[in-house]
Amino acid sequence: MSARGGKKKSTKQSRSARAGVIFPVGRMLRYLRRDTHKYRIGTGAPVYLAAVIEYLAAEILELAGNAARDNKKGRITPRHILLAVANDEELNQLLKGVTIASGGVLPRIHPELLAKKRGARGKADAQSPPEKKAKKTASANKSTKKPSAKKMGKGKVLRKVRDKHAENSKDGASSSNLEDGPGDGFTILSSKSLFLGQKLSLTQSEISNIGSIKVEGIINPTNADIDLKEDVGNALEKAGGKEFLEAIRDLRKSHGPLEVAGAALSQANGLAAKFVIHCNIPQWGSDRCEEQLEKTVKNCLSAAEEKKLKSIAFPSFPSGRNGFPKQTAAQLILKAISSHFVSSTSSSLKNIYFVLFDSESIGIYVQEMAKLDTK
Repeated sequence: MSARGGKKKSTKQSRSARAGVIFPVGRMLRYLRRDTHKYRIGTGAPVYLAAVIEYLAAEILELAGNAARDNKKGRITPRHILLAVANDEELNQLLKGVTIASGGVLPRIHPELLAKKRGARGKADAQSPPEKKAKKTASANKSTKKPSAKKMGKGKVLRKVRDKHAENSKDGASSSNLEDGPGDGFTILSSKSLFLGQKLSLTQSEISNIGSIKVEGIINPTNADIDLKEDVGNALEKAGGKEFLEAIRDLRKSHGPLEVAGAALSQANGLAAKFVIHCNIPQWGSDRCEEQLEKTVKNCLSAAEEKKLKSIAFPSFPSGRNGFPKQTAAQLILKAISSHFVSSTSSSLKNIYFVLFDSESIGIYVQEMAKLDTK
Protein backbone atom coordinates (compact mmCIF):
# COMPACT_ATOMS: atom_id res chain seq x y z
CA MET A 1 0.00 0.00 0.00
CA SER A 2 1.15 3.51 -0.74
CA ALA A 3 1.65 6.07 1.93
CA ARG A 4 -1.30 8.05 0.63
CA GLY A 5 -3.71 5.18 1.04
CA GLY A 6 -2.68 4.51 4.66
CA LYS A 7 -4.49 5.67 7.77
CA LYS A 8 -3.78 9.13 9.07
CA LYS A 9 -1.92 9.29 12.33
CA SER A 10 -4.10 10.72 15.07
CA THR A 11 -2.41 13.06 17.53
CA LYS A 12 -2.80 12.02 21.14
CA GLN A 13 -4.73 14.36 23.39
CA SER A 14 -4.37 14.53 27.15
CA ARG A 15 -7.32 14.08 29.45
CA SER A 16 -7.20 17.77 30.32
CA ALA A 17 -7.42 18.76 26.65
CA ARG A 18 -10.34 16.39 26.05
CA ALA A 19 -12.13 17.78 29.13
CA GLY A 20 -11.40 21.40 28.19
CA VAL A 21 -9.62 22.31 31.44
CA ILE A 22 -6.12 23.60 32.16
CA PHE A 23 -5.43 21.77 35.41
CA PRO A 24 -4.01 18.21 34.92
CA VAL A 25 -6.74 15.57 35.10
CA GLY A 26 -4.24 12.69 35.19
CA ARG A 27 -2.52 14.10 38.26
CA MET A 28 -5.88 14.52 40.02
CA LEU A 29 -6.66 10.87 39.30
CA ARG A 30 -3.29 9.85 40.73
CA TYR A 31 -3.93 11.84 43.91
CA LEU A 32 -7.37 10.30 44.28
CA ARG A 33 -5.99 6.78 43.92
CA ARG A 34 -3.11 7.31 46.35
CA ASP A 35 -5.02 6.78 49.60
CA THR A 36 -8.36 5.42 48.36
CA HIS A 37 -7.47 1.88 47.27
CA LYS A 38 -10.73 0.37 48.48
CA TYR A 39 -12.97 2.78 46.54
CA ARG A 40 -13.80 2.76 42.87
CA ILE A 41 -13.10 6.09 41.18
CA GLY A 42 -15.22 7.04 38.17
CA THR A 43 -13.74 8.60 35.07
CA GLY A 44 -15.58 11.87 35.70
CA ALA A 45 -14.31 12.37 39.27
CA PRO A 46 -10.81 13.72 38.41
CA VAL A 47 -12.29 15.88 35.64
CA TYR A 48 -14.78 17.42 38.05
CA LEU A 49 -12.09 17.93 40.71
CA ALA A 50 -9.74 19.64 38.22
CA ALA A 51 -12.54 21.92 37.01
CA VAL A 52 -13.52 22.95 40.56
CA ILE A 53 -9.94 23.71 41.60
CA GLU A 54 -9.37 25.63 38.38
CA TYR A 55 -12.48 27.73 39.02
CA LEU A 56 -11.41 28.50 42.62
CA ALA A 57 -7.92 29.47 41.48
CA ALA A 58 -9.35 31.79 38.81
CA GLU A 59 -11.70 33.46 41.30
CA ILE A 60 -8.97 34.01 43.90
CA LEU A 61 -6.54 35.36 41.29
CA GLU A 62 -9.14 37.77 39.95
CA LEU A 63 -9.93 39.15 43.41
CA ALA A 64 -6.23 39.24 44.32
CA GLY A 65 -5.55 41.17 41.12
CA ASN A 66 -8.21 43.72 42.11
CA ALA A 67 -6.58 44.04 45.55
CA ALA A 68 -3.16 44.57 43.94
CA ARG A 69 -4.62 47.20 41.62
CA ASP A 70 -6.29 49.02 44.54
CA ASN A 71 -2.91 49.08 46.33
CA LYS A 72 -1.21 50.33 43.12
CA LYS A 73 0.95 47.23 42.74
CA GLY A 74 1.80 45.45 39.50
CA ARG A 75 2.47 42.04 41.05
CA ILE A 76 0.18 39.80 43.13
CA THR A 77 1.67 38.88 46.51
CA PRO A 78 0.41 36.56 49.28
CA ARG A 79 -0.85 39.70 51.04
CA HIS A 80 -3.23 40.42 48.15
CA ILE A 81 -4.45 36.80 48.19
CA LEU A 82 -5.21 37.12 51.93
CA LEU A 83 -7.18 40.33 51.37
CA ALA A 84 -9.06 38.74 48.46
CA VAL A 85 -10.12 35.73 50.53
CA ALA A 86 -10.99 37.81 53.61
CA ASN A 87 -13.15 40.28 51.70
CA ASP A 88 -15.23 37.59 49.96
CA GLU A 89 -17.94 36.03 52.11
CA GLU A 90 -17.99 32.60 50.43
CA LEU A 91 -14.22 32.23 50.06
CA ASN A 92 -13.71 33.36 53.65
CA GLN A 93 -16.14 30.69 54.84
CA LEU A 94 -14.49 28.00 52.67
CA LEU A 95 -10.90 28.87 53.63
CA LYS A 96 -11.58 29.85 57.22
CA GLY A 97 -8.95 27.51 58.71
CA VAL A 98 -6.32 28.05 56.01
CA THR A 99 -3.14 29.99 56.84
CA ILE A 100 -1.65 31.91 53.91
CA ALA A 101 2.12 32.17 54.36
CA SER A 102 3.51 35.74 54.30
CA GLY A 103 -0.03 37.10 54.04
CA GLY A 104 0.09 39.19 57.20
CA VAL A 105 -3.04 40.08 59.14
CA LEU A 106 -6.21 41.99 58.30
CA PRO A 107 -5.90 45.76 58.81
CA ARG A 108 -7.81 47.02 61.82
CA ILE A 109 -6.76 50.22 63.59
CA HIS A 110 -8.60 51.23 66.73
CA PRO A 111 -10.52 54.48 66.16
CA GLU A 112 -9.07 56.12 69.29
CA LEU A 113 -5.56 55.79 67.91
CA LEU A 114 -6.51 57.62 64.73
CA ALA A 115 -8.40 60.24 66.72
CA LYS A 116 -5.30 60.97 68.82
CA LYS A 117 -3.19 61.44 65.70
CA ARG A 118 -5.72 63.83 64.19
CA GLY A 119 -5.94 65.72 67.45
CA ALA A 120 -2.18 66.02 67.67
CA ARG A 121 -2.03 67.50 64.19
CA GLY A 122 -4.82 69.93 65.03
CA LYS A 123 -3.02 71.03 68.20
CA ALA A 124 0.24 71.50 66.34
CA ASP A 125 -1.51 73.67 63.77
CA ALA A 126 -3.27 75.63 66.49
CA GLN A 127 -0.05 76.22 68.43
CA SER A 128 1.83 77.66 65.43
CA PRO A 129 2.35 81.39 66.25
CA PRO A 130 0.83 83.88 63.78
CA GLU A 131 3.57 86.44 64.42
CA LYS A 132 5.90 85.12 61.69
CA LYS A 133 3.18 85.40 59.06
CA ALA A 134 2.35 88.87 60.37
CA LYS A 135 5.95 89.95 59.97
CA LYS A 136 6.08 88.59 56.42
CA THR A 137 2.90 90.37 55.45
CA ALA A 138 4.14 93.57 57.08
CA SER A 139 7.38 93.43 55.08
CA ALA A 140 5.33 92.78 51.94
CA ASN A 141 3.27 95.88 52.69
CA LYS A 142 6.48 97.87 53.04
CA SER A 143 7.79 96.70 49.68
CA THR A 144 4.58 97.68 47.88
CA LYS A 145 5.00 101.29 49.18
CA LYS A 146 1.30 102.07 49.45
CA PRO A 147 0.57 105.53 50.80
CA SER A 148 -1.95 104.19 53.30
CA ALA A 149 0.68 101.93 54.87
CA LYS A 150 3.11 104.88 55.24
CA LYS A 151 0.50 107.02 56.96
CA MET A 152 -0.61 104.25 59.33
CA GLY A 153 2.82 103.38 60.69
CA LYS A 154 4.40 100.06 61.69
CA GLY A 155 2.35 99.39 64.81
CA LYS A 156 -1.01 99.93 63.12
CA VAL A 157 -0.03 97.81 60.12
CA LEU A 158 1.01 94.92 62.36
CA ARG A 159 -2.20 95.16 64.38
CA LYS A 160 -4.31 95.15 61.24
CA VAL A 161 -2.48 92.13 59.83
CA ARG A 162 -2.83 90.24 63.11
CA ASP A 163 -6.56 90.98 63.25
CA LYS A 164 -7.00 89.71 59.69
CA HIS A 165 -4.99 86.59 60.49
CA ALA A 166 -7.12 85.92 63.58
CA GLU A 167 -10.32 86.27 61.55
CA ASN A 168 -9.00 83.93 58.85
CA SER A 169 -7.95 81.37 61.44
CA LYS A 170 -11.42 81.47 63.02
CA ASP A 171 -13.10 80.98 59.64
CA GLY A 172 -10.72 78.15 58.81
CA ALA A 173 -11.37 76.48 62.16
CA SER A 174 -15.14 76.66 61.71
CA SER A 175 -14.97 75.26 58.17
CA SER A 176 -12.60 72.49 59.25
CA ASN A 177 -14.98 71.52 62.03
CA LEU A 178 -17.80 71.19 59.50
CA GLU A 179 -15.73 69.10 57.08
CA ASP A 180 -13.69 67.09 59.58
CA GLY A 181 -15.86 64.03 59.08
CA PRO A 182 -18.19 62.03 61.28
CA GLY A 183 -16.25 62.84 64.48
CA ASP A 184 -14.25 60.99 67.11
CA GLY A 185 -14.77 57.25 67.35
CA PHE A 186 -15.42 56.88 63.61
CA THR A 187 -12.74 55.61 61.20
CA ILE A 188 -13.17 56.25 57.46
CA LEU A 189 -12.04 53.10 55.62
CA SER A 190 -12.53 54.20 52.00
CA SER A 191 -14.29 56.92 50.00
CA LYS A 192 -15.67 57.28 46.51
CA SER A 193 -17.07 60.21 44.52
CA LEU A 194 -20.54 59.80 43.02
CA PHE A 195 -22.04 61.20 39.83
CA LEU A 196 -22.91 64.68 41.11
CA GLY A 197 -19.75 65.00 43.23
CA GLN A 198 -21.14 63.56 46.46
CA LYS A 199 -18.66 61.73 48.67
CA LEU A 200 -19.64 58.20 49.75
CA SER A 201 -17.52 57.00 52.69
CA LEU A 202 -17.34 53.62 54.45
CA THR A 203 -16.93 54.22 58.17
CA GLN A 204 -16.18 51.85 61.03
CA SER A 205 -17.36 52.39 64.60
CA GLU A 206 -19.13 50.83 67.56
CA ILE A 207 -22.91 50.76 67.38
CA SER A 208 -23.13 52.69 70.66
CA ASN A 209 -21.50 55.70 68.93
CA ILE A 210 -24.20 56.10 66.27
CA GLY A 211 -25.94 58.85 68.26
CA SER A 212 -22.80 61.02 68.37
CA ILE A 213 -22.02 61.01 64.63
CA LYS A 214 -21.66 64.54 63.24
CA VAL A 215 -24.16 64.52 60.39
CA GLU A 216 -27.44 66.28 59.73
CA GLY A 217 -29.50 63.11 59.26
CA ILE A 218 -29.32 59.52 60.58
CA ILE A 219 -31.18 56.63 58.92
CA ASN A 220 -33.02 54.35 61.37
CA PRO A 221 -34.19 51.02 59.85
CA THR A 222 -37.42 50.06 61.60
CA ASN A 223 -40.87 48.59 60.95
CA ALA A 224 -44.37 49.94 60.36
CA ASP A 225 -44.84 50.81 64.06
CA ILE A 226 -41.54 52.79 64.21
CA ASP A 227 -40.35 50.84 67.24
CA LEU A 228 -36.80 50.97 68.60
CA LYS A 229 -36.27 47.26 69.28
CA GLU A 230 -33.40 46.74 66.82
CA ASP A 231 -29.72 47.48 67.53
CA VAL A 232 -29.64 50.91 65.85
CA GLY A 233 -32.92 51.95 67.47
CA ASN A 234 -31.68 50.93 70.93
CA ALA A 235 -28.46 52.89 70.45
CA LEU A 236 -30.36 56.00 69.34
CA GLU A 237 -32.76 55.68 72.30
CA LYS A 238 -29.88 55.44 74.79
CA ALA A 239 -28.12 58.44 73.25
CA GLY A 240 -31.21 60.64 72.90
CA GLY A 241 -33.05 59.72 76.08
CA LYS A 242 -36.52 61.01 76.91
CA GLU A 243 -36.36 63.88 74.44
CA PHE A 244 -35.80 61.49 71.56
CA LEU A 245 -38.64 59.20 72.72
CA GLU A 246 -41.03 62.17 72.83
CA ALA A 247 -40.13 63.02 69.22
CA ILE A 248 -40.87 59.40 68.22
CA ARG A 249 -44.27 59.52 69.96
CA ASP A 250 -45.14 62.75 68.15
CA LEU A 251 -44.16 61.17 64.82
CA ARG A 252 -46.35 58.11 65.46
CA LYS A 253 -49.33 60.32 66.23
CA SER A 254 -48.88 62.63 63.26
CA HIS A 255 -47.75 60.13 60.60
CA GLY A 256 -49.30 56.82 61.59
CA PRO A 257 -47.88 53.45 60.49
CA LEU A 258 -45.13 53.42 57.89
CA GLU A 259 -45.71 51.72 54.57
CA VAL A 260 -43.15 49.23 53.26
CA ALA A 261 -40.26 51.22 51.73
CA GLY A 262 -41.70 54.40 53.28
CA ALA A 263 -39.62 57.03 55.09
CA ALA A 264 -40.55 59.64 57.72
CA LEU A 265 -38.51 62.28 59.57
CA SER A 266 -38.43 63.15 63.24
CA GLN A 267 -36.41 65.62 65.24
CA ALA A 268 -33.14 64.16 66.57
CA ASN A 269 -33.60 65.51 70.09
CA GLY A 270 -30.63 64.65 72.31
CA LEU A 271 -28.45 63.55 69.37
CA ALA A 272 -25.65 65.27 67.46
CA ALA A 273 -27.73 65.14 64.26
CA LYS A 274 -30.68 67.38 63.34
CA PHE A 275 -33.08 64.72 62.03
CA VAL A 276 -33.62 60.97 62.14
CA ILE A 277 -35.09 59.39 58.99
CA HIS A 278 -37.10 56.28 59.92
CA CYS A 279 -37.64 53.77 57.09
CA ASN A 280 -39.67 50.56 56.93
CA ILE A 281 -37.39 48.07 55.17
CA PRO A 282 -38.99 45.00 53.52
CA GLN A 283 -38.76 41.40 54.70
CA TRP A 284 -36.37 39.09 52.84
CA GLY A 285 -38.37 36.61 50.75
CA SER A 286 -41.41 38.86 50.40
CA ASP A 287 -42.82 39.91 47.05
CA ARG A 288 -40.35 42.17 45.16
CA CYS A 289 -38.23 42.57 48.30
CA GLU A 290 -35.08 43.55 46.36
CA GLU A 291 -36.94 46.23 44.41
CA GLN A 292 -38.55 47.47 47.64
CA LEU A 293 -35.15 47.75 49.35
CA GLU A 294 -33.81 49.96 46.53
CA LYS A 295 -36.96 52.07 46.78
CA THR A 296 -36.43 52.42 50.55
CA VAL A 297 -32.92 53.81 50.08
CA LYS A 298 -34.10 56.28 47.40
CA ASN A 299 -36.99 57.43 49.62
CA CYS A 300 -34.53 58.12 52.45
CA LEU A 301 -32.34 60.19 50.12
CA SER A 302 -35.36 62.10 48.81
CA ALA A 303 -36.55 62.83 52.36
CA ALA A 304 -33.10 64.20 53.22
CA GLU A 305 -33.09 66.39 50.11
CA GLU A 306 -36.53 67.82 50.96
CA LYS A 307 -35.05 69.14 54.22
CA LYS A 308 -31.93 70.41 52.37
CA LEU A 309 -29.64 68.17 54.43
CA LYS A 310 -25.97 68.14 53.47
CA SER A 311 -24.86 64.91 55.17
CA ILE A 312 -26.53 61.66 56.21
CA ALA A 313 -25.41 58.40 57.81
CA PHE A 314 -26.64 54.93 56.81
CA PRO A 315 -26.02 52.24 59.43
CA SER A 316 -25.38 48.68 58.28
CA PHE A 317 -28.82 47.37 57.32
CA PRO A 318 -30.99 45.47 56.76
CA SER A 319 -30.35 42.73 59.30
CA GLY A 320 -31.99 41.09 62.29
CA ARG A 321 -35.66 40.37 61.80
CA ASN A 322 -35.59 41.38 58.12
CA GLY A 323 -33.16 38.58 57.23
CA PHE A 324 -31.52 40.13 54.16
CA PRO A 325 -28.19 38.50 53.18
CA LYS A 326 -25.43 41.05 53.73
CA GLN A 327 -23.88 40.60 50.30
CA THR A 328 -27.22 41.11 48.53
CA ALA A 329 -28.12 44.09 50.73
CA ALA A 330 -24.77 45.79 50.06
CA GLN A 331 -25.14 45.37 46.30
CA LEU A 332 -28.70 46.73 46.26
CA ILE A 333 -28.05 49.66 48.59
CA LEU A 334 -24.91 50.91 46.82
CA LYS A 335 -26.62 50.47 43.45
CA ALA A 336 -29.65 52.47 44.65
CA ILE A 337 -27.48 55.33 45.96
CA SER A 338 -25.47 55.53 42.74
CA SER A 339 -28.53 55.41 40.45
CA HIS A 340 -30.36 58.02 42.54
CA PHE A 341 -27.70 60.66 41.90
CA VAL A 342 -27.31 59.64 38.26
CA SER A 343 -31.02 60.21 37.60
CA SER A 344 -31.27 63.52 39.53
CA THR A 345 -30.03 66.87 38.24
CA SER A 346 -29.11 68.45 41.60
CA SER A 347 -28.95 67.51 45.26
CA SER A 348 -28.24 69.23 48.57
CA LEU A 349 -26.41 66.16 49.89
CA LYS A 350 -22.62 66.38 49.93
CA ASN A 351 -21.48 63.57 52.26
CA ILE A 352 -22.98 60.10 52.71
CA TYR A 353 -21.51 57.87 55.41
CA PHE A 354 -22.01 54.12 55.73
CA VAL A 355 -21.43 53.17 59.37
CA LEU A 356 -20.37 49.51 59.69
CA PHE A 357 -20.07 47.65 62.98
CA ASP A 358 -18.61 44.18 62.25
CA SER A 359 -15.68 42.85 60.23
CA GLU A 360 -17.89 40.76 57.92
CA SER A 361 -19.90 43.82 56.81
CA ILE A 362 -16.70 45.82 56.37
CA GLY A 363 -15.24 43.20 54.03
CA ILE A 364 -18.45 42.95 52.00
CA TYR A 365 -18.96 46.71 51.62
CA VAL A 366 -15.30 47.36 50.76
CA GLN A 367 -15.53 44.72 48.03
CA GLU A 368 -18.82 46.06 46.64
CA MET A 369 -17.56 49.64 46.87
CA ALA A 370 -14.62 48.74 44.64
CA LYS A 371 -17.03 47.36 42.03
CA LEU A 372 -19.22 50.48 42.10
CA ASP A 373 -19.08 52.23 38.72
CA THR A 374 -19.49 55.98 39.04
CA LYS A 375 -18.65 56.88 35.41
